[in-house]
Amino acid sequence: MRFRVERDVLAEAVTWTARSLPTRPPVPVLAGLVLDADAGGTLSLAGFDYEVSGRVEVAAEVEEPGRALVSGRLLADIARSLPGRPVEVASEGSKVTLTCGASRFQLLTMPVEEYPALPVMPDSSGVVAGDVLTQAVGQVVVAASRDETLPILTGVRMEIEGDRLTLLATDRYRLAMRELPWTPASPGASTTALVRARTLSEVARALGSGGGEVVVALSDGTGSSSTAMIGFEAGGRRTTSLLVDGEYPKVRSLFPAESAVRAVVSREELVDAVRRVSLVAERNTPVRLSFSEGQVVLEAGAGDDAQASEALPATLDGEPLEIAFNPAFLLDGLGALPTPHVRMSFTQPTKPAVLTGQPEVDGDDDPGYRYLLMPVRMAG
Repeated sequence: MRFRVERDVLAEAVTWTARSLPTRPPVPVLAGLVLDADAGGTLSLAGFDYEVSGRVEVAAEVEEPGRALVSGRLLADIARSLPGRPVEVASEGSKVTLTCGASRFQLLTMPVEEYPALPVMPDSSGVVAGDVLTQAVGQVVVAASRDETLPILTGVRMEIEGDRLTLLATDRYRLAMRELPWTPASPGASTTALVRARTLSEVARALGSGGGEVVVALSDGTGSSSTAMIGFEAGGRRTTSLLVDGEYPKVRSLFPAESAVRAVVSREELVDAVRRVSLVAERNTPVRLSFSEGQVVLEAGAGDDAQASEALPATLDGEPLEIAFNPAFLLDGLGALPTPHVRMSFTQPTKPAVLTGQPEVDGDDDPGYRYLLMPVRMAG
């Protein structure tokens, strides 16, 4: 194997593929990346950990086609450190040599014949705009659980109904839901999938940032594929992931049909105020919000502890209300909203509140993204 490739192209491709390498590989070969140079002038790099696979294709000047398996993390470190000149890569017996200007590295190869075959990409289920997917995933994964003892809640539920794709995530204390348009491969498509939030977040950032379309491919484990998985493809990059197994809780019903009280506040001002006031909040203590006509007062701390309060302008529709939230969870929801104002809808101080974005103070909210947040019981 012998090829020549631009340094930045190689570094970016290796870094992206190496992101899915396991920290503690169950077998040594899974710590490696497969380099495959073909006579057509294409270099592909692939990594796999039995759950998530990644493959990227880039253009290269291939003198001798061939395959090699080398340490992925070491190759990534080397590629990033090389000077900005073309890189020549050649396999020589049990070693692969990288030459870039005056720099020369030799890496030991691993037995490429022992590397497992990458999963076959399922048939396309549809396409979605990359920038829309990136934003939607970022808005939803903030609510996914990080507790690995409840693997179902570490996932994001994807619901496909025709030309509508819905993402849902919850950790039992908050629930995020985003609806977005997409183009299904079959007009009457209707299916669901549970995808690991961490994997989905990495895929959305890597594949969606280019601004083009992202192909989404789902397999439910029946038909030609015996494995339930999801695949994403864009810009010469392809990744697959096994789906999370289990029944996701029926969370849509948690959103209230009606709200007795609604308040609208400047999102940026509220974010800043919550950050300031919560500085005195001890661990696991809430920030209290008191809504009245024309304002909301934020408070934290009590008794002999440090205390803080701040008042902000707010419009109120309904009776005055006091409610308390975990400040970190509240900031997560506010940070996910893309609008200048936030509408906070309430039923009771002890029931979940719903945050939606609102472009104008006196306008309508945008229900495309909803963030439901459980309140914290106030003492006394």
